Amino acid sequence: MKITLTGSLGNISKPLAIELVQKGHTLTVISSKAERQKDIEDIGAKAAIGSMQDAGFLAETFKGADIVYVMETLGERSRFSGQDIDVISAIAKIGENYKHAITQSGVKQVVHLSSIGAHTDKGNGMLAFHYKVEQILHQLPADVSIKFMRPVGFYYNMLAFIPTIKGQGVIVSNYGGDDKEPWVSPLDIAAVIAEEMEKPFEGRTIRYIASEELSPNEVAGILGEAIGKPDLKWVVISDEQMLNGMIAAGMNPNVAKGMVEMNEGRRGNVLYEDYNRHKPTLGKTKLKDWVNVFAKAYNKN
Repeated sequence: MKITLTGSLGNISKPLAIELVQKGHTLTVISSKAERQKDIEDIGAKAAIGSMQDAGFLAETFKGADIVYVMETLGERSRFSGQDIDVISAIAKIGENYKHAITQSGVKQVVHLSSIGAHTDKGNGMLAFHYKVEQILHQLPADVSIKFMRPVGFYYNMLAFIPTIKGQGVIVSNYGGDDKEPWVSPLDIAAVIAEEMEKPFEGRTIRYIASEELSPNEVAGILGEAIGKPDLKWVVISDEQMLNGMIAAGMNPNVAKGMVEMNEGRRGNVLYEDYNRHKPTLGKTKLKDWVNVFAKAYNKN
């Protein structure tokens, strides 16, 4: 099949691209960075250099594809610069660009990287933009089949714990405790997406993706062992303390507020209510398989 991927060679798109090429598919990978072209071509894919903010470029690149894989990101720019940026509106604009490009290109099979929390626009903080983009894509004609992939929290998100571990000797957040919550490896996300691309498309479907369910205290124990701090603790602070700390660190205030609200959703189970009704089979990559990545980053900084 002819497949077009957005997401350049990121944590999900790279292993996904490699697997699809190995399976014999003809692959185009979209990247905004010209310097990625050689890396893309080295794995056996065609590079298309352009922006997900450019609906015309997307429409032209999508033409002729049997399947397109779409995801949205603003990168670190949305968190630590552009203090007045409205992240949810900016991401929604990307969703509108995808809707236009899919319509104009005639593509009938779409895989969309969404997220846990996309089942609602209330009580999920920053994740509300995933709900918004899903709703935008639902506006596509009925003959466009869409598979909405909803992964849970990425292991890579744990890298954000490093500053407080180094500075205060603990993990700090406005949620915690012994209640288990799901986490996922990008490798397992890529594997599920590749699997879904080779299954029939029909209508609009949703699939949650998770690798392991662990409590915050269990996470602290595993991370602590990996970095030589077996007594590492996860400390819970108030929402106000969390918000003020992130803003003081230079985070976009709107993003900081959204992150605090997202963690509130963890505490109140709003974030996981739909996941718990549709629990997936857990993937093979457990936190102990990934934790060396965390340790390497911790020891590098």
